[in-house]
Amino acid sequence: MPISWLNWSLTQFQAFVIILTRVASVLFMMPILGTRYVPNLVKIGLALVISLILLPLVKVEVSAALFEPVGFGWVLIAELMIGLILGLTIKLIFAGIQLAGEFMGYQMGLAMASLFDPQSGVNNTVTAEFNYLVALLFFLALDGHHLFFKALVESFREVDPGVLQIRAGLYEYILQLSGKMFVIAIKLSAPVMAIILFIHMALGLTAKMVPQINLLMASFPLTIGLGLVFLALSIELFAPYYQSLFEETGRGMVKTVLPLLGR
Repeated sequence: MPISWLNWSLTQFQAFVIILTRVASVLFMMPILGTRYVPNLVKIGLALVISLILLPLVKVEVSAALFEPVGFGWVLIAELMIGLILGLTIKLIFAGIQLAGEFMGYQMGLAMASLFDPQSGVNNTVTAEFNYLVALLFFLALDGHHLFFKALVESFREVDPGVLQIRAGLYEYILQLSGKMFVIAIKLSAPVMAIILFIHMALGLTAKMVPQINLLMASFPLTIGLGLVFLALSIELFAPYYQSLFEETGRGMVKTVLPLLGR
């Protein structure tokens, strides 16, 4: 689409708004950029820059129906839904990572030690917030954000702007990701939960043999200390799992989600 940057027509402006709607909805759901740590002006500026870059590259068919407010509004809603669905796929993965931290925290006795998470607006345990930040570092180090932007660009090729056809397979895929969230949580929390299980078994045997010891007070530093030690030892093992997880999610967005949204 040839663009005259100093003299935009109504058709060019409508095409820009359509692209901007999808780009902005994806960016606001993206890890790091979607958090409250990043100012809204930065998010808006990045969305505008990316939309301007894509404007000459993306073919947007502006029909006569788009000149009507109602028709144009439905197109924007469709673009918003496409971006939110793409963002939801990665959100569920990070939700599973945070859930693993919740499992660890409750077993370690850190349920009362919670931090306010500005991304979700709720209180999370210390281990959940720690897992989330570590996952963000791996996400950047393993170029997970490149997969995300690749899926965004590919979405304009697979799903025409203003065209949204949600098929039944998409619901099944979202349900599979929702179940996978718990699988991720159990896999990541398994080392810490296993050692804490053995600690509780040892404390139970000790309580039977030496009932005079106040094991309630002794168990807290023991479970927290060993839990943190095994959490630190497990971080190195998380790297290959995170890499396969992010790559699988990127392929799923391009090869599974987008074909289920397009024609």
